[in-house]
Amino acid sequence: YAMLLSLIFLIVLVAAIVGFVFRHEIKTNFESNLNLALKDYNVTADQHSEAVDTIQRTLHCCGVQNYSDWERTEYFSQRGIPRSCCKNQNDCSEEDLKDPNKAKLKVFVDGCFFLVTSTMESKMSVVAGISFGVACFQLIGIILSCCLSRYITNNQYEMV
Repeated sequence: YAMLLSLIFLIVLVAAIVGFVFRHEIKTNFESNLNLALKDYNVTADQHSEAVDTIQRTLHCCGVQNYSDWERTEYFSQRGIPRSCCKNQNDCSEEDLKDPNKAKLKVFVDGCFFLVTSTMESKMSVVAGISFGVACFQLIGIILSCCLSRYITNNQYEMV
């Protein structure tokens, strides 16, 4: 049992170290995937488009770096900036969303990349605390299982 807990502990430790070491690559990969999702937005009406809309509505942001990222997409040439960027859904007309100058007043101007990464980083302290607590319980379990094993081994010799 101690060996199994030790193996799990080492796997979790290695995963935490790898996540910490490669955090910048994770950010870069997320940014490129978000740019790709904007480029292909609503062309296929897939889950990526729904994810972009959900992120923009929930975090009150628009585009990757800012709202002007939408100007380089095929969707913008057809319909303008998506409605999920609007501050007020009732006050956002399609004509306003097609004009970047008018849209600046009606949509969220901040980009989603910074907001998503800052939200993730702020939650990392909670994740790290929970992981540390679980690791402590695992170490206690390893120590107690070794003590129990030694106790059982010692008692078997005394019984004989």
